Formats: sequence, structure tokens, C-alpha cells
Amino acid sequence: MATKRSRRKDARPGEIIAAALASFAERGYAATKLEDVAAAAGISKGTIYLYFPTKEDLFRAVVRRAVLPNLEAAEAQFATHTGSSGDLLRFLARRFLQLLDSDLTAVPKLVVAESGNFPAIAQFYADAVLRRAFALVEGILTRGMQRGEFRQMDVHATLPLFAAPFLLLALWKHSLGRHTDLTFDPRAVAEAHIETLLRGLAPDRPK
Repeated sequence: MATKRSRRKDARPGEIIAAALASFAERGYAATKLEDVAAAAGISKGTIYLYFPTKEDLFRAVVRRAVLPNLEAAEAQFATHTGSSGDLLRFLARRFLQLLDSDLTAVPKLVVAESGNFPAIAQFYADAVLRRAFALVEGILTRGMQRGEFRQMDVHATLPLFAAPFLLLALWKHSLGRHTDLTFDPRAVAEAHIETLLRGLAPDRPK
């Protein structure tokens, strides 16, 4: 019985984080209450405070345990990739499409929507996620230039051209997409975007 309780205790943080992610996706940050997350995770209101004393602590845990592993996997792919830089951009697009089927894409929507009232979570997300994501994409663009696969460019200015359509898909799914019959096919959007972007990044032809 003691071993069973120990296993249950070890599993609780993950269960709480999963419940929190679902609640953040459904209600947003402001409307999510720790006691509601506790109920969804099947624990008492008092127990959740043993693991996460504040809602901000819980949000940070969601980012670290649910969001960052996907970024770390993309960074590992970049570090070991031997193919083209264009294929790396396609890999990132496919990874995003997989995430779009989960609640994870609610996190950037939440940060964008509520950063004015909760600047601490915006600052944390920018430092923990965006800095690394920016460095990853800029690294791919720089690699492509160095290998002669991409034309010379300002990589920081070009970065949003890669990210913007994926952010739009995430925001649409968790906001307007819930209230209109206007739809996008995420896979078609991603494919059209990557192919158009790669055409624009291609080296200039000799005159």
C-alpha cells in the first residue's frame, strides 16, 4: 500500500499539469482557479498547494513540462541534422502541426491575450521559450546561408516570416475558430507557407 501511495504521489505533478493545461486552454489564465485544476486532477484543494503554491508556479510548470520538451526535441534535430536547411524548416512545420492537435498551442494564445494583465507570465514565456525558439530558427536560416542554400538576409528580420502563419493557426483554433464556420486546413496552410517561404529564401540566380 505504501508503494502504491508513493507511485500515486510521484504521478501527481504530471496529472496536475495535464489538468492545468486543459483548463488554461478552455478558460484562459485569469479564469483558471487552482481548486478547479485540483478537482480535475482528482486531488483535494489543499493538496495542489503542496506542489504548486501559486497559479503562476503552475503555469511555469506547464511550460517546463509540456512545452519545452518539444522545443528541446527540435533543438536536438537541428544539432544532428545532416540534410538541407529547407528540410529543417519543414521538420519544424510538421512538429507544429502535431502540436496543433493538442492543447499546447493554447499557451501562446493565452500569453498573447493576457500578457497585459499578467506581465510576469509573458516575461517568463519570452525568456523560457521564445528566446530559444528564435535562436533555433535564426540558426537554421544562418546555416542555410552558410551552405549556399539560402540567399543572404537579415535573419532576425526574416524570423517572423517563418513563425507568423503558425501563430495565426494557433490563435485561430483557440479563439475565432470556435465561433465561426470559417476554417483553415492547417496542413494545407503549412505546406503552402513553407513552399512559398523557401522560394523566397532561394539564392539569387546569376545574371
